[in-house]
Amino acid sequence: MFLGGTMDGRIDAEGGGLRSLELPDYLVDTYRWAYLTPASLVLLDNPIAMTMILWGNLPRLVRAACEEFTAGQHVLQTASVYGPLSKELATTLGSDGLLEVIDIAPLQVAHCRQKLAEFPQTRVRMGDATRLEGAVFDAACCFFLLHEIPDEEKRAVVDGLLARVPVGGKVVFIDYHRSAGWHPLRPVMNMVFRWLEPFAFGLIDGEITALASTPEEFDWRKETYFGGLYQKVVAVRKGDPKPR
Repeated sequence: MFLGGTMDGRIDAEGGGLRSLELPDYLVDTYRWAYLTPASLVLLDNPIAMTMILWGNLPRLVRAACEEFTAGQHVLQTASVYGPLSKELATTLGSDGLLEVIDIAPLQVAHCRQKLAEFPQTRVRMGDATRLEGAVFDAACCFFLLHEIPDEEKRAVVDGLLARVPVGGKVVFIDYHRSAGWHPLRPVMNMVFRWLEPFAFGLIDGEITALASTPEEFDWRKETYFGGLYQKVVAVRKGDPKPR
């Protein structure tokens, strides 16, 4: 599907009612091919491509994310995501819930709005995940974003998301992880990270908990998948939740 516009991701920013935000240099320099050109929507936003990129694990990882949420919740999703995640989240939350998706690239916002047009319980808007403000959500989902951003931005996203959930609220991170030493794909993925995902090492060489300024305020749990190549980290804010 060709949405038209320029090659920097700022398509239809005026006519489509999208408030343009300044795109960070790392996004333009590193991921223009993946997120800021209309052709990327055709090439990458389909189940076959995404399943291949994740070595057949896309359905499993989407399920791992969705199982953390329940009907009626208000959930924030940072960044438009290729594949079925947003639709599956919207379905999980149901008609009484709300899924709010933010992305900094107008091209991605416009595309995500089209994808979710059949789900009235969704809202897609321009937003910078490194500068989250305002509303508090029941939960938040960060799906394969951290490995794509520099370390300083990783910390900003983690802290911003943790600040957006109340006592008892959770933040779910699903992303790459340092695979086991015996994993046959480890050398392949090291090359992929080195050539295409230069910020991934700042994630897989450490722990997501270490990116948080106040990790002691949360209960953390972690699961790994596919020989350790992928991880799910869930942070739940400590305390006794107040009744609604």
